[in-house]
Amino acid sequence: MKAVAIQRFGAPEGLAVIDLPEPRPAQGQVLVCVEAVGVGGLDALAVRGDLAGYGLREGHVPGSEVAGTVAAVGQGVDASWVGRRVWALTGRGGGYAEQALAAEEEVVPLPPGLSAAGAVTLGGSGAVAHFGLARAGPAPGASVLVRGASGSIGIAAVQLAARAGAASVAVTASSAERGARLRELGATSVLDRSGAGEGPTGFDAVVDVVAGPDLPSFLARLNPNGRLVAVGIVGGMPPTDFGSALISGFLKSVSYASLSLDTVPAAERGRVAAGQFADAVRGELRTVVHEEMPLEQAVRAHTAMAAGEVFGRVVLRP
Repeated sequence: MKAVAIQRFGAPEGLAVIDLPEPRPAQGQVLVCVEAVGVGGLDALAVRGDLAGYGLREGHVPGSEVAGTVAAVGQGVDASWVGRRVWALTGRGGGYAEQALAAEEEVVPLPPGLSAAGAVTLGGSGAVAHFGLARAGPAPGASVLVRGASGSIGIAAVQLAARAGAASVAVTASSAERGARLRELGATSVLDRSGAGEGPTGFDAVVDVVAGPDLPSFLARLNPNGRLVAVGIVGGMPPTDFGSALISGFLKSVSYASLSLDTVPAAERGRVAAGQFADAVRGELRTVVHEEMPLEQAVRAHTAMAAGEVFGRVVLRP
């Protein structure tokens, strides 16, 4: 089968199309014939080599979520999965391929009316946004900031915060055009990447997809009892002394937390994904696909991400 692997870490040009043996599902696994692969921040980190400390090596096949049809199941798996259209998390990789393996507990049926591209745009990103907001804990009427709102996680977080009754949903965006699109999705004010612009000066909750060197300045803008939840590090690691910003805000009882879906039980991830898929079919959540590209154009997909050109999610199609 065709797959895309990281031949060398660094620039997107290190990705290459290769041939691999067709995988066979082991006990507890399903084999998915892939229709769509979501290109996400985790994949970008893998390509850059930023996840080498987690055991990823050159030769790794990226892709942590796919949608398609179950072709086979391993021992101990309900055979009725075969032939069903599903969305699945594949772990830290394996999705950039014509076929992918996933644990049965990481598989969610797709409802009629939801495309494979829509599923991989909303699935993992929507779950991250849901649990990130839950950890931030904004009450109805709170002021929320979504930092790095132009990607699929941010777009989901904006919609979920607005739907939950936030009094204001501020976003950071790199352009006025992106800000206007985010307003259509529920944002009430638009800031630039540094946090400058018209809108609230303080926030009860911040969902941060970016992290990076500017994270302390956003910690400083938390209201009393406010919390910043980092759900991504697409802007790189924060300064090693970023905790000093928390101490500076000691009298306001501000807090910082991080969220990885790895710490959320699979059953909970699946429940949230299934509910959001149903919401998308009803038109209550929008899935924003930046562009669908053939699998062979993974280099172009990652180049666009690295250049900050993507609004929503790029989807690869084997």
